[in-house]
Amino acid sequence: MKTYLLIWFNSNGTRPSEVTRSLMSLGFTPVKGPYDYVYDWGNHVDMDEIVNFGDKVQMTLKDTGVMFKSETVNSTQ
Repeated sequence: MKTYLLIWFNSNGTRPSEVTRSLMSLGFTPVKGPYDYVYDWGNHVDMDEIVNFGDKVQMTLKDTGVMFKSETVNSTQ
């Protein structure tokens, strides 16, 4: 499974380089394409882990002026 993250920056918020460092510290990798970052769960993850990880992302981005959308998909499909 993989969690994809799409973010929108605010011109009055935190610099993109700082946001990238914060997200990479959570295990995200920057990617090119329709999403900005991806987190690879491997093959075994349950819904509680995904929801708790979403909380970590929200806490990491709090007060940065960044809005985000996450989407977790089965990477074997």
